[in-house]
Formats: sequence, C-alpha cells, structure tokens
Amino acid sequence: MRVLARTLVSVTAALGIAAGGLATAGAGFAASAPTVKSAAISQEAAPLAVVNLGLNTTEAGYVQCWLKDFWSYTGAIDGQLGTNSWKAMQRNLKAHWGYTGAIDGIVGSGTVSGLQRSLKAHQGYTGPIDGIAGSGTQAAFKRFAADSRAFC
Repeated sequence: MRVLARTLVSVTAALGIAAGGLATAGAGFAASAPTVKSAAISQEAAPLAVVNLGLNTTEAGYVQCWLKDFWSYTGAIDGQLGTNSWKAMQRNLKAHWGYTGAIDGIVGSGTVSGLQRSLKAHQGYTGPIDGIAGSGTQAAFKRFAADSRAFC
C-alpha cells in the first residue's frame, strides 16, 4: 500500500510540475513551431515526379509513344511524363540538341534548353533558348505532342 501511495504522489507531482511549466511557458513554448515549418519547406523543394510542361495526359501519352518508338522508353503509356519519360527525352536531346547534362530524368534548365532547340527547329518555337518552359515553349511542346500522335 505504501508503494502505491508513493507512486501516486510521484505521478501527481510530475503532472503538477508539467502543468505549471506549460502554464508559465507562454510565448517561449510556442517558439518550437518553426521547426515543423522548416521541415515542410524542405519537402516542398523536392523535385516533382511528373512534369508534363503544360500537356494534358492524352498529349503526354502521345509523347510517350514517340519516346517508346525511338528513345528506349519502356514505361507505361499513362500520360504522366515522369523520370523515365524524361530520361528517354534527355537521350534524344543529348544525341541531337546540345543537352550536356546527366541522363537523370530531372527537368532542369538544361533539359528545357535542349527541348527548346528541338522545338525551334521543328515546331515553330520562336522564343529564346533560355531554359525556362514558358508559354511559348509549352505551346510548341503541344504541337510536338500532336505530331507524336501518329506513333500511338
């Protein structure tokens, strides 16, 4: 019985100390919130797995058909231009359009610049080769997708 009473007193004391600490913590206790926010920010900075550059899933599927026929794309024709789709595109861009980066499936400025060179030669892209997938790049990529329909 004495052990039970001692345990009860210890638990009660610990709860009292904790409650008192929380009550007096005020703004100092709330300062730990930014730690959670910084973790969320680092997740947002991760590269996206699918980058369709303005294409809908049907148009992106046409591009995947072209990639499958010519550039060793082996994934699904699902209309989601993911890492494997972009690796195949990078193989094309490296062979013909001045892409010098890694075949890693990441759509960075080098990939977009190579794509812009191709689109300038074949799809009426008239903008700068700047590595930015703006509206002109996206419109020319849509024309490329429409032409790629024949491969599906």
